[in-house]
Amino acid sequence: MIHNPFSFSIAWNYANLPRIETRMRKKLLFILIPILCLMVFPSAANAATITSCTLNKEKYNQGQVGYIKVEIFNDDDDKIRVVELTARMEYYYSDGNVYLQTFYTNATLPSEIEQGQSDKFSVPFSLPTNIAPGYTDFYVRARTETWNRNSEAWLGSEYPYYYQKIYIESPYKEELDNLQFTNYQLQEELAELQAINNGTTTVMYFLAATTIIFAVIMMFVIFLNRRTRVLPQPAP
Repeated sequence: MIHNPFSFSIAWNYANLPRIETRMRKKLLFILIPILCLMVFPSAANAATITSCTLNKEKYNQGQVGYIKVEIFNDDDDKIRVVELTARMEYYYSDGNVYLQTFYTNATLPSEIEQGQSDKFSVPFSLPTNIAPGYTDFYVRARTETWNRNSEAWLGSEYPYYYQKIYIESPYKEELDNLQFTNYQLQEELAELQAINNGTTTVMYFLAATTIIFAVIMMFVIFLNRRTRVLPQPAP
């Protein structure tokens, strides 16, 4: 019996056809799923952006209070609203322990921002009295929602964030500044006293010189008077 090699190849291809189709379907799913996600959620990205965060001071001392100015920009196709705004700080105590604290905005939320517009918010904070000196970061994060015209409802949007560095000065630095300021005041007072002393010395020298000159003049006048008295009278 003669076997046809072409018939064996065709039979092998038919037998592996389901496996090939399964692999092709998997590849198509890997390609189509990201495309479908982009089509379903076209406005979910970059709906809101924190464009800036600024502190009210360049440096802070232990136990001081301050605030962060946060500006949020609406980069969506419709209006958005800010439903939450926090500033979280992870810092060290002077004894080395780590502490995490979250501060909230004092603005009335939710707050709407129109398309292409920005709005500014304030987040107050207070520093512990035993916070370790040095640099640390504020993790500023907002939670926003987007208005959907089709469903006329607010939908979840995104969580824009921003890192803002803050500097806490050492208490020894403050003490050193106070000592330097006190030293500067003492130097100014000493300079004033020296100026007064120099003026007093000048006046004393002037008075002494004047007294000596006056005494010399008086002695000269007395000498002349005595000489006039002892002159002999002419004979008659």
